[in-house]
Amino acid sequence: MESHALDMTRILLLGGTTEASHLAAHLAALGIDAVFSYAGRTVAPVAQPLPTRIGGFGGAEGLAAYIRAEAITHVIDATHPFAAQMSRNALTACAETRTPLLAHERNPWTPREGDRWTHVQDTEAAVAALPDAPARIFLAIGKQTLQPFAAKPQHHYLLRLVDPPEAPLPLPLCTALVAKGPFTAPGDTALLRDHAITHIVAKNAGGSGAEAKLIAARALRLPVILIDRPALPPRDTAETLEQVMAWLAAHPARRGV
Repeated sequence: MESHALDMTRILLLGGTTEASHLAAHLAALGIDAVFSYAGRTVAPVAQPLPTRIGGFGGAEGLAAYIRAEAITHVIDATHPFAAQMSRNALTACAETRTPLLAHERNPWTPREGDRWTHVQDTEAAVAALPDAPARIFLAIGKQTLQPFAAKPQHHYLLRLVDPPEAPLPLPLCTALVAKGPFTAPGDTALLRDHAITHIVAKNAGGSGAEAKLIAARALRLPVILIDRPALPPRDTAETLEQVMAWLAAHPARRGV
């Protein structure tokens, strides 16, 4: 992006992923005016080299108001691939304010030789795909969508959470580990063996930071129930930082919207 074009640019970066942090560092190094936004679900989010806000906007209407009030010229959605409501709000708000929107997202995982994956549409389908006989499940889906698994209380669930749970977990048989990635394949292989895991449930987030459990499952020949990403309307997307910068160059800032 040409230096003279940077003067009018003010980016709202919707973050929470490794890709968002890398992009924030790049924008800060270039001196591009940008604001980093966290949803506020993590107790101690990673510090960013950009001005940072934490918390929701109040839906699409609130996001549109923020875009106008803060003279935002571009919105880059680098939220988690399963933060579908935030992404939908961004689509609506950017359409209303005529603000260019880019989704900076990693590609989903694809199966390799030796994988034993069952693809399901959502959390409820993942619950239905679990066996009826008691099993030991590594539930690698975070803390937001645990409740549906209470429908199969006969299983023992292993959870890996970013923050300690603030309230009793809805699963009668469970072990909760507090840990932050990225994780390693040898570490996750040992974890699955130590807890005698028989099945894994995961969201198809993509990327390398959380792939270790899938590599470990492949090595141990364990079945994986993989929840597909939620469907979203068409939008501009970029996988790499270079593609993001090319998109910015192709969408010069326009004020007065």
